[in-house]
Amino acid sequence: MVYPLSLHIFILVLLAAFTPSYQAPWAMRISCGARNDVHTAPTNTLWYRDFGYTGGYFTNATRPSFITPPLSTLRYFPLSEGPENCYHIDRIPHGHYSVRIFFGLVKDPTFDNEPLFDVSVEGTLVYSLSSGWSNHDDEQAFVEALVFLEDGSSTICFHSTGHGDPAVISIEILQVGNHAYYFGHEWGRGTILRTHRRLSCGAKAPKFDVDYSGNHWGGDRFWNSISTFGQNSDEPLTTKNAIKLSNKPNYYPEALYQTGLTSTDNEPDLTYTMDVDPNRNYSVWLHFAEIDPSVKGAGERAFDILINGDTVFQEIDVANMSGGVNSALVLNTTVAVSGRSLTITMHPVIGSHAIISAIEIFEIVRTEAKTLIEEVKALHKLKSALGLPLRFGWNGDPCVPQQHPWSGVDCQFDSVKVKWFIDGLGLDNQGLRGSLPDDISKLSHLQIMNLSENSIQGKIPSALGKLSSLEVLDLSYNFFNGTIPESLGGLTSVRILNLNGNSLSGRVPAALGGRLLHRASFNFTDNDGLCGIPGLPTCGPHLSAGAKVGIALGACAALLLVATCLTCWWKRRQNILRAQQIAELILIFTSLGTMEATLNNLMV
Repeated sequence: MVYPLSLHIFILVLLAAFTPSYQAPWAMRISCGARNDVHTAPTNTLWYRDFGYTGGYFTNATRPSFITPPLSTLRYFPLSEGPENCYHIDRIPHGHYSVRIFFGLVKDPTFDNEPLFDVSVEGTLVYSLSSGWSNHDDEQAFVEALVFLEDGSSTICFHSTGHGDPAVISIEILQVGNHAYYFGHEWGRGTILRTHRRLSCGAKAPKFDVDYSGNHWGGDRFWNSISTFGQNSDEPLTTKNAIKLSNKPNYYPEALYQTGLTSTDNEPDLTYTMDVDPNRNYSVWLHFAEIDPSVKGAGERAFDILINGDTVFQEIDVANMSGGVNSALVLNTTVAVSGRSLTITMHPVIGSHAIISAIEIFEIVRTEAKTLIEEVKALHKLKSALGLPLRFGWNGDPCVPQQHPWSGVDCQFDSVKVKWFIDGLGLDNQGLRGSLPDDISKLSHLQIMNLSENSIQGKIPSALGKLSSLEVLDLSYNFFNGTIPESLGGLTSVRILNLNGNSLSGRVPAALGGRLLHRASFNFTDNDGLCGIPGLPTCGPHLSAGAKVGIALGACAALLLVATCLTCWWKRRQNILRAQQIAELILIFTSLGTMEATLNNLMV
């Protein structure tokens, strides 16, 4: 299919007008495993000390490639700490970012020298390391993805595949223009562009944007050098002339267009073939500048561009379309590739040679929908409350990437809300301790919950009664105590309820007892204090241990009250008797005084 060039050029120019350039882009670089901030030569780049990780260990690193940042530490994640470990970085401004992770090797001969693992960004699997990656000085030494971050944070996860412990040297989150690498109507929040290949044609050495003194809004891209597409098939070109750039929104460095390759008389077609993953869509960006001194202007060179044999652009006259010689031209198209190779061919139609400056290839990755945030938070509360073993991991998103869901968690997709939700928990016989948190009620879509054969203590939270979709609830063989919450009687969908093998007491809620007549399978045995349904003691004169304790405490309180009252009465009686005795004595003394006075008068 041939794409209209006027439309491509118009869109690129339009987007350029809306790309910010008046302020420095936001940037975060982390030196994994580092205890202090690090500055690296020759650009004095700042790398922050390690933070934001969910686990793992820091150690000394071996850099697998000379393009790897000159850092001396890394963080690795043993499988014993779970199959998925993540970095979660907060306080990131909303925007469009280049996220890049460089892999590393543990500097210890006893470790697997080349771990193989998967990498996800924002819950979407973006890369799987393949065997031999540590022997390449190219894009296999890192993974880079262009992604929109809109919730103020970024989550980058490393998923073990059983082939060594994931190890990373650095993480970079670099802001780029909001419209950078716009490739058509599918571009946007629903896609991630993973860098597959970047080539600077005719260049002598690989370089980063910073080595080219490129604009920081470009994201410090890595450009691998390629001096020829094949022996005797092309010739390199260089120039020191200034290049007229249309920078926005991608901000390409000028030096990128000061080298190039041109075809020869022996091989007029200029052809490059690369390996790709099959059944994927790729965004192809082709860069040109007419730097050949033999071409003086428009109309002297034109060529068709074919990808895997299909013509995608016709009669490309670089000098004409860019506005003259020594002027940059960028073309973009999207191709679906079913095989394992992608071949780009420039076939001359005016003049005898074709020319090219650089090539960029991105895999277009559809982003995964995330899990409902309130359910993710509830699972994290459950993880903490039950002391979930480290081997479970439970980091990142429980449902995505779909290739790496959390162990013990079952997920379903809601096509209306475009979100994943949790419909099952299977954590039986896992050595869990602690107590069930009330936040369990936020897993509102749960249909099956099996926590049997653990050591969970405390009361059964009444909040479980809010899980209206629950069909199977198995809490058997734990150490739950107290009464069965009345709220469980409202779980009308429950068909299996196992509470046996605990220390529960009191009357079984009547609503649950009535459900036994409707083919529901309930098990309340091995709870000495339960009563009230067939198969359990009656609740008439039968008192539970708790009731007996309550009565005893009440009796003690009554006796104490009676004793207090008797003591007060006795003391009051004693006070009255004492007062009476004193009054009688006063009366006697008064009488004696009167008699003495009478005798004295008679004697006178």
